[in-house]
Amino acid sequence: MDAFTVHKGLVAPMDRENVDTDLIIPKQFLKSIKRSGFGPNLFDELRYLDHGEPGMDNTKRPLNPDFVLNQSRYKGASVLLARKNFGCGSSREHAPWALQQFGFRAVIAPSFADIFYNNCFKNGLLPIVLTELEVARLFDEVQGFNGYELTIDLPEQLVRTGDGRAYAFSIDAFRKECLLKGLDEIGLTLKHADKIRAFEAERLARHPWLNVQPVGVGR
Repeated sequence: MDAFTVHKGLVAPMDRENVDTDLIIPKQFLKSIKRSGFGPNLFDELRYLDHGEPGMDNTKRPLNPDFVLNQSRYKGASVLLARKNFGCGSSREHAPWALQQFGFRAVIAPSFADIFYNNCFKNGLLPIVLTELEVARLFDEVQGFNGYELTIDLPEQLVRTGDGRAYAFSIDAFRKECLLKGLDEIGLTLKHADKIRAFEAERLARHPWLNVQPVGVGR
């Protein structure tokens, strides 16, 4: 996955509480066995005026002009500002996939559902918890100024505003290190590839019968 160090990006406000994973990516799009292609259906029920199904040409679907991500001022946003309990509902990993594939690198909220919060880190999406008062102030500013941007400094664990203010956030040290190095669980495992190969070779030398294929296998 892509490493996360310092990111400066346009902010889009999702001004509602308890946004669940079915709203983030509706259940009908979970049929895909791939990990890609979910971005166009992020917040599908809110973005479009019709009912979406897999395989539809989204470029021909009617857009909801009132939905925040359809407004030109938020085009290209890479930081999502949300209210409390973001990502509640089912545990689908497709939710952070859809957010990331749409273009978001971070989500800021007063609180997240635990499973969604954990899934974000596994996919290179940074969930940031700030206080409700801090988030409320950011909502006022992003809605009041076109082109509102934030700089997220992961090494320093700070969210910086354009006028020089900074909000500190907490993050588990191990998760922080993985994001900084762009390592998911597979990447962490592959760091020990030499040791794994050495173990397999030693095990096979001690137990050579493990390499014997049953009759008929591989033919």
